Amino acid sequence: MVADPEPVNVRRAAALTSLVGAVLASGCGPGPVYHWGHYEPLVYEMYAHPGKAEPAQQIDELTEDIATAQSKNRPVPPGVHAHLGYMHLQQGNAMAAREQFEIEKRLFPESTVFMDRLLSQMTAQ
Repeated sequence: MVADPEPVNVRRAAALTSLVGAVLASGCGPGPVYHWGHYEPLVYEMYAHPGKAEPAQQIDELTEDIATAQSKNRPVPPGVHAHLGYMHLQQGNAMAAREQFEIEKRLFPESTVFMDRLLSQMTAQ
């Protein structure tokens, strides 16, 4: 009499399921790619409560976030340098704004068209 092969396959499937479950439960997946810092709350605050998140405060917090990201060897998300540049522009510091827009372009080439448009509008003024 030959043994039924089905129990072996069932055992293998159960073992594989247990292994996958253990790996997923261990949380060994990659962490967040970007260091978000204060970026999302600042943007929300700026639009939800105009005037509450002053440009100077945002510049300080975003600059701190960029330094923290660098110390952790993680990038900041797309838009941080563009937003920081916009805040510098709001403060009348066109040179710092231009620098941040150029950094955004270099780090995120998909933003080039938008950043170039902002830079050309700055030059036209």
